[in-house]
Amino acid sequence: MNSTTRLQEIATSLPIFAEPEKKEIFLFVLGALTAKIISLRKAAEVMNFDEEALLQTLDLLGIEFSYLTEEDVTQESVW
Repeated sequence: MNSTTRLQEIATSLPIFAEPEKKEIFLFVLGALTAKIISLRKAAEVMNFDEEALLQTLDLLGIEFSYLTEEDVTQESVW
């Protein structure tokens, strides 16, 4: 089994998006966001979403997203 086939199997298992291509793009965008390679704005643009829609999609999937570090979050909560 090659990597393309594995990617397609993973993408098919996503509970969102009807088209396999859209699922694959989402996985790519999610990886790039997690690695901090692209911004939320760029990720939303690639997905043809607005930023709020992308954040809502991530939230619905139980994916927490923030560019803040744990220390940043702690400092903000103290304010």
